[in-house]
Amino acid sequence: MKRLPALPGGAKLWVSLVSGGFVLAALLGHGRQLLQLSLDGQGWCWLLLGVGLSLLSLVANACAWGFCLRWLGQQPRWIALIALFLSSNLRKYLPGGVWHLVARLRALKADPGPEAPVALQPLSTPQALVAVLLDPLLAAVAALALVPLGGWQSGLALGCLLPLLLLLPRWLNPLMQRLEQQRAQQLAQRGLLDGELDALPPALPGYPWPPLLAELGFVLLRFAGFACCVQAFDLSFALGWGSWLAGFALAWTAGLVVPGAPGGLGVFEAVLLLRLAFAVPEAPLLAVVISYRLVSTLADLIGAISARADVASVRNSRYC
Repeated sequence: MKRLPALPGGAKLWVSLVSGGFVLAALLGHGRQLLQLSLDGQGWCWLLLGVGLSLLSLVANACAWGFCLRWLGQQPRWIALIALFLSSNLRKYLPGGVWHLVARLRALKADPGPEAPVALQPLSTPQALVAVLLDPLLAAVAALALVPLGGWQSGLALGCLLPLLLLLPRWLNPLMQRLEQQRAQQLAQRGLLDGELDALPPALPGYPWPPLLAELGFVLLRFAGFACCVQAFDLSFALGWGSWLAGFALAWTAGLVVPGAPGGLGVFEAVLLLRLAFAVPEAPLLAVVISYRLVSTLADLIGAISARADVASVRNSRYC
């Protein structure tokens, strides 16, 4: 059986072009209506609250990663772990979409010191890769598990629950080994992997209930920031909150796992528009989507700057 020829430029380029082109076409088609929309003082307050909740969701995501490390038998240093997560999170917008993972991978493999994210000995390359890759996997499964809150949706609800079965040890261990090998090969080709992948990762300890529940809390906080954008443009009447949550969870997961522009840029927006445009006026929905992208990016920026400033102040205090 012959393999299909690779797309020129790679799949990421074409996904980015298609999703970005769809969003651009929607903007051009509803540009005049978008310009007619405006926010009052209450709307701006909702957006400001959205920034705060999005920033809080990043802290929750860092804590969920800490629960992943504890489930894997490590002892996370919570303050250092949160600082590492926030300071590296902004790198997901860099071309390639792997630089935030590389920063965390190298920190886990470094000699434990006062600023190390784990208190035990440095992790091996297989252990560090599993610790880094498990977080987005569990976040995606947790987000999909929320889709059924929007109703049956022609069977989509059932399909979104099936990934929970992948977390059974029988399936999770081979899945993580495959993901680890693929990511290791990708990083090695770019010269970003320090050390050889000379051993398989240790068997995972059962079903990951604690980190999965923590990731569920993170996704709900992420949605709370999005809900503030919905409220800012008075669109909560258009759909029930269960449907809003289902649409957001599906689009957020697509932006996380579909190869495309870094940070899910374009993919998240396109999926959300395709999923909800049937029930929500497209111009206000576009305004919500754009405002949420700005809100979440601003939260990423504030989190990274705050974490780096905190680390710098701690270092300076030691030399005073």
